[in-house]
Parts: sequence; structure tokens; C-alpha cells
Amino acid sequence: MTAIQICSAFDSGNIEVLSIDGSEARLAIRKDHDSDFFQWFHFRVSGGKGRELVLRITGLDGSAYPMGWPNYRACVSEDRAFWGRAETRWNEGVDGGTLTIRYTPSSDIAWFAYFAPYSMERHHDLVARAARAPGVDYRCLGMSLDGQPIDCLEMGAGPKHVWLYARQHPGESMAEWWMEGTLDLLCDPASSVGRELRRRCRLHVVPNCNPDGSRRGHLRTNAAGTNLNREWSTPSAEKSPEVLAIRGAMDASGVDFAMDVHGDEAIPGNFLAGFEGIPSLKPEQSEGYARYRAILDRRTPDFQTRLGYPSAAPGKGNLAMSTNQLAERFGCVSMTLEMPFKDHDAAPDPRQGWSPERSKQLGRDCMAALLEWLESDA
Repeated sequence: MTAIQICSAFDSGNIEVLSIDGSEARLAIRKDHDSDFFQWFHFRVSGGKGRELVLRITGLDGSAYPMGWPNYRACVSEDRAFWGRAETRWNEGVDGGTLTIRYTPSSDIAWFAYFAPYSMERHHDLVARAARAPGVDYRCLGMSLDGQPIDCLEMGAGPKHVWLYARQHPGESMAEWWMEGTLDLLCDPASSVGRELRRRCRLHVVPNCNPDGSRRGHLRTNAAGTNLNREWSTPSAEKSPEVLAIRGAMDASGVDFAMDVHGDEAIPGNFLAGFEGIPSLKPEQSEGYARYRAILDRRTPDFQTRLGYPSAAPGKGNLAMSTNQLAERFGCVSMTLEMPFKDHDAAPDPRQGWSPERSKQLGRDCMAALLEWLESDA
């Protein structure tokens, strides 16, 4: 039997081939550069048409979030446009923790990933398309350690400064799918929501805060092995120029509302995390956050409030994280949006789980909720 071929030598690719026997393979995930984080995988299998592929990713007890593997199903695509889910089984302790993926492709090439990838090429297409839209200004806020631009798209002439930023953690690719849906709405002259948001706000949108980690196939860090969402109190040009550039632009504009878009490995639901533990918490900030959360919960079944992170104790918020830093620094309403790698169990989709399409729709829903939030704040 001819052996399958496996490769990950492409944008956001990540896998190590330990052995191949026919249509079965034993694999491992490469750690982020200069870091112990690993969980993101993205690779291509060829030569398996009509045969059941058995792909065992090993050593996962030591991954960043081993609690994320139970009930997880790997993403698979044969055309890189539609991403479904493959039969997947988790065995804790077997070969250091093994995720076994079984899939029979109908064609000779199939791609597998932790979540549907969002490539840097697609990122540049998104930025180019948005930058050409009427009333949109493009800014390069700075450069990454690998020399990639930190892209920012700005629009609107209103008094409220809204910052939307994603992919501090590059393996959380659903965050940039969310950005695509959001920018499509904001740049659409026919969208009543986008038009009214542009009238009321100056919107600053950073679709990808970590282009180096995205291209390198990292889970959580940039080219220096730095977790950007632990750098917001003291960013540096040596370790975190991305945060230094973004925070500097925020200081110049001010911030009234901010959303940091992420993905969560373990929790099967979309949820928000706030800034309850910041030292100078004001009642109006707490009220504004609670009101937005309630509006979003009412507007879409693809959001819920039962699952989420515990709140920090008073005065114990970590100011190295962007949501806390911005709420403390500007007295604004800021929040972290988390989407699942698994599915949104409150409204499950057995075929795709949580998906690029649903991420894009949630972006549009979040913008409609923002407009209602602004109207109720008037």
C-alpha cells in the first residue's frame, strides 16, 4: 500500500511527522518559537483518496490546554473553502495524550486544522478590500519583529472612539473570521447598522495583532515567543512591538469602547469577559459592560452568559491584559469576546461545530449590539 504524504510547509502550517505506515500516521505539534505553548495544528495529507486516514497526534498531555481536547473534533477540508469536522477521539495518557482523527477523503488531498485557518494572504485581501471602501482610511501602526505591518482600518467621523482588535493569540483564527464579517458590515454603504455606526463613532479596526505568530503556525505567541496579551502594562520594542504600536495609537485617539476578540480551547460557547478587578472600577463602567452583554445575549442565540471565566476579585485584575489595561487606562468599557474551538452548545451545528461562517455572523451581530448599546447610552 502506498504511504500517504503529510506536509505543513505553508502559511500557518504546524505538524511534525513521527512515522507513516500506509494510511496511518503518528504526529506531534511543534511548540511556538522560544515558548512552551503548543496546541495549534494545520497540515495537508495527500495520497489518501478513498482510504480511511488514521492520524494520531501524540504528546498532548503537555499541550497548552489539555482540558480542551475532550469532546473536540478536528476541522477538515478538501477544498479549503468549506470546513467540516472529522471523527475525533481523545485518549488521555496514551502516548503522552493522543488525539486520533479518522477521515476518508473523496479526493487525493485533505487539509486538517485545529480551527479553519485564516491565512496571511486572506488577511491582505481583507485589508485591501476594506481600504478601497468609501470613507475608509488605512494606517500602518508599526512593524512586527518579522517585518510585517500592523494593519489598522479606520472609518467614521463620530465622537466615540471604538477599538476592535483580534488575534493577539494567532492560533485563535476564528477571531479574524469574526473581523471579516465585521469589516464587511462596516464598509458596506448599504448597511444601515454600518452607516449609523460610522456616523456616531470613529472606528479603529486591527484585524490581526500578531501576523508573525499567524504565519509561523503559533498558538499563542509572536516571533519572540511573547504572549502579547500579557504585555499591555509594559510593552517593549524588543519583545512586543505589536502591543507598543497599538497601545500608542490608542493613547493618541482615546478609547470609549473596546473589544478584544479571541478563541477559547475548552469552553463550548461564545461569551464575554470583563474588567471587574481593575483598581479604579467605576459604576458606569460596570453598568455599560453589563448592558452590552445583555443586549448581545438578547440579539443572537450564538451568545450565552451561563458559561465563561470567573470574575477577578476587586483590585486584583491583571493590568498586563488588554481588557483590564484599557478599562483602567481610559475609564472605558472594554471586553474580551471568546469563541469556541469546539461548538456553541447552546445552538450546536453537528456538521461544522463553530465555524468561519458563524464567526462572521457573530461579528455582524456584535456590531448591531454596539449600535443598540450606543443608542441606549444616549
